[in-house]
This record gives sequence, structure tokens and C-alpha cells, in this order.
Amino acid sequence: MAEIILQIFTISIFLSLVAFPATGEEDTYIFGKSINKKSTRLKKDKFSHFRFYWHDIVSGSKPTSVMIIPPPKNTTTGFGQMNMIDNALTLGPELSSKIVGRAQGFYGAASLNDVGLMMVMNFAFIEGKYNGSTFTILGRNLVFEKVREMAVIGGSGLFRFARGYVEASTHSWDFKTGDATVQYDAYVLHY
Repeated sequence: MAEIILQIFTISIFLSLVAFPATGEEDTYIFGKSINKKSTRLKKDKFSHFRFYWHDIVSGSKPTSVMIIPPPKNTTTGFGQMNMIDNALTLGPELSSKIVGRAQGFYGAASLNDVGLMMVMNFAFIEGKYNGSTFTILGRNLVFEKVREMAVIGGSGLFRFARGYVEASTHSWDFKTGDATVQYDAYVLHY
């Protein structure tokens, strides 16, 4: 019995030495620390407004929104349905208008009582100085409300540390096809 305890003790000491090496450099493994904002090359933050149109095409031979989880048969609101998207973002409401980016992500019917979606999207821009930059939207979208507000929760490129909100308002919706065009006004604080 004493031999087993000695072996367990020896193995424990060995593992602690491997897991926590005595290097003498306390800063080698740091979980988090404060940094100087200037060292990140972040400039003064800006407040920008963007307006574009989001085209959700569920019909035809080249849909940009595809159902990946169908709703149960007993729901009146579509609760449980989920769509994956790669929707065009255009300058004007026509799909033929200049494309400035893509909305990539998913939305799901998340309300039992309303037609309410949970939206999770990256707005990936391909135009001008914002080419290659993204910001991310997360929020509740009650589609039959005139204006819906969702949060900007982050970004990349020129939208690093982005925060703000978007307002979505339906420009058009085709009842037969299910295709929709939504105007987005984004108000974004970024560097």
C-alpha cells in the first residue's frame, strides 16, 4: 500500500513539473494582461452610417437562402426552421444594382407566437476601402414590424472592435416565391 502511495506521489510531482516548468520567466504563460492601446495601431474611433439592400432569394434555380432545418408540421409561425444564407448586399433595392457585399450566416424562426427570426450574419464587404472588412449582426427580427433593430457585435478589418446597431425595414416581399428585399441602415462605431 505504501508503495502505491509513493508511486502516486512521484507521478504527481512529475506531472506538476511538466505542467508548470520552472523557467524563471513568469511572463512566458499569461492568460490575459492589459495592453497599451497605441501599440495596437488603432486610430480614433469613427461613427459611420451605411445603407444597403439585402436580397433573400429562396426561389429559382440559384437561391441564396436555403432551408437547412424544416419546421415541424404543427407550427403556424415556422418555429424551428433554419436557413443558411449568402445574400447579396446592393446599393439600390434592385437585385441588378451594384453589389457592395454579401450577408453570410443563418437565420432561424425562434418564436412560437410571432414570425420572429434570430439573425446571425456577417456583412462581408467587397467595395472600396471596406473591401475585405466585415461586421457581424446578431438579434431578433420580427419580420412584420415596420422597423427592426439588431445589434452589431463585432467586426474585422476596418471594422475591428465594431459595435452599434442596424435597422431593417422590408422593401418588398413576394408572397408567392418568398423572396424578400430588406433595406438595412447600419450605424457602426469602429476604428
